[in-house]
Parts: sequence; C-alpha cells; structure tokens
Amino acid sequence: MNAIPPIRYIDRISGRECIEKTCAEGCLKFLYNTSMVSRFFGRIVLHSLVKTSPFSHFYGWWQTLPHTRKKIKPFIKAFNIDVSEIKKSIDEFSSFNDFFIRKLKEKARPIHSDNKGVIIPADARYRFFQRIDQAEGFIVKGEKFSLFSLLQDKQLAHRYSEGSMVIARLHPSDYHRFHFPCDGTPEPPRRINGFLYSVNPIAVKKNIHIFTKNKRMICKLHNQSFGQVLMVEIGATNVGSINQTYQPNQPYKKGMEKGFFACGGSAIILLFEKGKVAFDKDLLEASERNLEIRCLMGQSMGRVNTSA
Repeated sequence: MNAIPPIRYIDRISGRECIEKTCAEGCLKFLYNTSMVSRFFGRIVLHSLVKTSPFSHFYGWWQTLPHTRKKIKPFIKAFNIDVSEIKKSIDEFSSFNDFFIRKLKEKARPIHSDNKGVIIPADARYRFFQRIDQAEGFIVKGEKFSLFSLLQDKQLAHRYSEGSMVIARLHPSDYHRFHFPCDGTPEPPRRINGFLYSVNPIAVKKNIHIFTKNKRMICKLHNQSFGQVLMVEIGATNVGSINQTYQPNQPYKKGMEKGFFACGGSAIILLFEKGKVAFDKDLLEASERNLEIRCLMGQSMGRVNTSA
C-alpha cells in the first residue's frame, strides 16, 4: 500500500509547523489511497454509500442521541480542546452533536477591531489566493478549480474570475459556528444540492472537483468597502446539515454569527471582487509554501486594498 504523507499546517499563533491528527484516518486512507486493492474497494464504498446524503444525515441524527454523550470527554482529551473557552459546562451537553455545535464565551474569540479590516470567519485551516486566476498552487493533476462549477452561475463566475479567494477547512475538533467576515447586509442563501465527499486534503489531492460537487449554500454579502463578498458554506462527509441562523436583508456587524455546521467535516469558501482586499502577509506566505494555516475566528484576515 502506498503511504499517504502526513497533513502539515502552520499554527498562526505560534508560527510553528504542525502535523494534523486526523479523525478516521484509516477510513480516509482506505477510501482515497492509490493502491490497487484500496482504490477498487474504496471507490465502491465511497460512491455507493459514504458520499451520499442519507448516509451523512443518518450519521448526523445518530450523533444527536443521548448515548453519544460518552464520546465527548475522550474526544476533548484526544484533540486537546480548551474547555475553558466553551460557554456551557461539559456535563450540560445532551449529545455529541450538542457539543459539536457548541458556543464559545465571547472573550474566547475577540474580534479584530480595524475599521478597514476583514476577519477570519471560523476556526479552520486556511489557504489564501490574492488572485484566483494566478493561483497556480491550486492545481491538482493538471486540473484547476472551476468557479463556474462552484457557483453554477456564469455571471458570478466572471465577476470573481480575477478576484481573491479563501478556502477554509474545518477540522471535526474545531468550533463549528461561522461568522460574518465584515460588516454588511446578506441576501438569502442559494442552495446547490450535491454529494458529501470528504474535504480532507487526503481526498482533495485526489479530486480537485470535490468542492464543486458537494452540497453547498451561497450567500451574497454587500459591504460598502469590499463590495459584494460571496460566502459559500460546503457540506462534507457526515455533515448532518448546514444551518443558517442569520436573517436575510438585515445589516450585520463583522463577527456576528451567520450559522453553524452540524456534526461532521465541512468547508467555507470566500470570494472577493478584483482588487477589493489585501490579505495579511503571513497568510499569503503560508499558502505560497503550499501549506494550510490554522486561524481562529475573529483574527485579522486583511484590509481594504488601497493600491488597486
């Protein structure tokens, strides 16, 4: 069996390069490995069961049952989760999913206060592309990420074709609520139905089109300085649902909650129009090294681009 290299990322706070502890790593290797036997049987399981909504919905429902509470403390220990940040005490959670969609204390994620700034919308591993059309690092096996396939809208795809892109991958141990990256007025979300492939790098490196095949929700966020920002929430394997908690056509401040993912893996993509945003230097440097960088909700992402 061909070995799959470890997933490396940069921790933004410490600046250190880390190796990710992967949930269900053996399963991912079975489904996405390149060896002949694993490729044959893994594809049968992947395409007949794992990628489907019923499988993930069943998994999500199962995690709402009371007996799953017993998984919470071992999970916290395995992934070294800081319980002092959590709003409720551990014994108050009614199920594993209740813990998974946990809220944090307000002071746990301070919001970067720059009036011209845009913030990280969720705890996740991130990649940043200042210009989508020049993002040579985001090509797998000669195939490039397709905006049209992602958005299913030719006009929108053209509008952002020379813009900026952010890809956030939430780890199962992360805080799974997502927030507005800047002030603005959001429109109602548009749902695009699809599959629920894993967005783990092990899977994405095998198939760049996972982001454009998975179930997703697209929201237009209107901001005076950044123009029209697109927020795309993407479901993945074992995601029970993508839940929107905001009210469309109402003004929101950056850092206010937009929604949450129920139990499972998930991703977020942000799209900015050409020349509207300048990402922070350390974030771009990590992506230039072809590494994800783990950021926390509320940290600075960048500022209004004054050089455009």
